[in-house]
Amino acid sequence: MHAVRLVRPIKAANRQFSRSLATATATTTRVHDTVIPLSNVEAQWEKMTADEQLTVHQQLEELQKRDWRSLSLDEKKAAYYIAFGPHGPRAPLHPPGSVPKLILAISLGVGAGGLLFLSSRAFAGPPPKTMTKEWQEASNERARELNLDPITGVPSEGYSGKGFVQSK
Repeated sequence: MHAVRLVRPIKAANRQFSRSLATATATTTRVHDTVIPLSNVEAQWEKMTADEQLTVHQQLEELQKRDWRSLSLDEKKAAYYIAFGPHGPRAPLHPPGSVPKLILAISLGVGAGGLLFLSSRAFAGPPPKTMTKEWQEASNERARELNLDPITGVPSEGYSGKGFVQSK
């Protein structure tokens, strides 16, 4: 029962699809009536409407069915441009002149970050007293007195590291 229900809509869809194909072929025959010159297609392509582009594409398809040696140089150039030119999905991602803008934007971003860093350092308070070299050396002495980490730490035998000293 369910299979019969599924088959009926498919048949109806196929009938609609075949009708739309018939109308599509009728419109394409009308498009062939206008002939667009193929010389300098590269300059004209972006200015053409979608219908004109389709017409040029169909003209070139018909021309390419012939012997390639019989095509003119303009026709060969147009066929190559339509197939491999920088339009549609092959358009460049970044237009010419975008590299200097990108470098300027990155420079401004890095400069703004540097200014933010310097201004935060200028308005910051003094470093804590525990960051002085004297305090850190006293921390090393205190670690030796309390025998902190006697195996690998400051009080261990043969220890040659700086210990708690971080300041220069």
